[in-house]
Amino acid sequence: MPPVAPVAPVPALTAEDRVERLAAEADHVTAEADTLRTLRELSFLHELAQLATQARDWDELMQTIVDRTREALHVEVCSFYLLDHGTDRLTLAATNGLDHDHVGKVSLALGEGITGAAAAARQPIEVPDVRLDPRFKYLRGFDLAGLTSMLSVPLTWNDLVVGVLNVQTVETRRFTPREVTLLVTIAALLAGIVEKGHLQREQEHQLETLQQLDEARAELLSLVTHELRTPLSVVRAYVDLLADAAGGISEAPPRASVDDWRNAAVDQITRLDRLVDSILVSVRGEGLVALARQPFDVGTTVGETIELLQPLLRYHRLRWEHADEALTGVGDEARFRQVMELLLENEAKYAPRGSGVSVGTWGQVGEIRVYVTDDGPGVPIEEWESVFEAFVRKARGRGRGSGIGLYAARRLLEAMGGRVWIEGNGYGGSRFVVALPAVEGGLTMGVEVGAQ
Repeated sequence: MPPVAPVAPVPALTAEDRVERLAAEADHVTAEADTLRTLRELSFLHELAQLATQARDWDELMQTIVDRTREALHVEVCSFYLLDHGTDRLTLAATNGLDHDHVGKVSLALGEGITGAAAAARQPIEVPDVRLDPRFKYLRGFDLAGLTSMLSVPLTWNDLVVGVLNVQTVETRRFTPREVTLLVTIAALLAGIVEKGHLQREQEHQLETLQQLDEARAELLSLVTHELRTPLSVVRAYVDLLADAAGGISEAPPRASVDDWRNAAVDQITRLDRLVDSILVSVRGEGLVALARQPFDVGTTVGETIELLQPLLRYHRLRWEHADEALTGVGDEARFRQVMELLLENEAKYAPRGSGVSVGTWGQVGEIRVYVTDDGPGVPIEEWESVFEAFVRKARGRGRGSGIGLYAARRLLEAMGGRVWIEGNGYGGSRFVVALPAVEGGLTMGVEVGAQ
């Protein structure tokens, strides 16, 4: 058996060697701790970035950010203020550790308190003890008396301050440069979220404005179409009468009747001219807001409208029950005529051929009222309100339309201070009722006659 070589003795570590080894181990532990802290910070910032892209509720997002920031920096309170550039005031947007009821209520002027000072200086401000700093603004009922240290960091975006992020502690504490850097990074990320929300709200507002303009354009087009249809229908009715007489379908009318028909058709063409003018007024932005509110004889206006539209109602028995006395209402007479034309044209389309159409006027409790009805079954009670909606058309009888006439009638009446509705006519059917303010001693419904 070969001899075993002797093992060299391990030299004993000197005190200096042991210190160096412990220092190396400590540096290694510190490096590992720094690495873990860096990973946690990166993970936290990644989480905030994900929240910014996924969250849909602004308040919930802000609250989550202040909660997570408090945990990341091991502080008792984290608060977030938004700057209103119109008033130069910082308003509390989210907080934890303080009273949530003050969100949206507590505000500081730019430069006021440590929060306002950080925004004005555009630099982080660290205060080891707010009790010793004259800049600190104590808000009674909101700030906690036990808070000591504070770090305020401004939120900046494209060199523009948009808010301030604060953290506060109970124990006296000096924030390390690393902690200040982390809060500055969080503030920068939060500034981007705020700006994104601002841009999104602006885009939503612009989209809403475009939608309103599109709806207004569609409404104007519908109203214009309906306003043009009535005079064209009257002209066509007179042309049909003349054609029937010329073709021998009906007896040749007296010369005076032919002249009347021709004059009535010319009047309707002239009316088309006026309608074009009113359309131009609407397009220029005056629209229904510019309707006049002047006194006029409602009974006379209704009678003239009935006379004008008789060719459209020639297949119906017309009953005109007008009051003996003058009934003076307040509104836009020309537009009121259009309302009556819409209602009578509606009867011509939907009332059964050969049935009666009744129109009447009366005064009641500060109003002048007009009813229009027929001998048909009327509008079903469940549709009394829906027929006044745009593009709603009920298939009653043989008529066809765009579903905008009754909607236009209500819009026109409301614009001149009137109203229109449907009620039972007492004979199993229904009737349309139009109401305008009545003139009483020069005043109407508390508004001086002639006021626009």
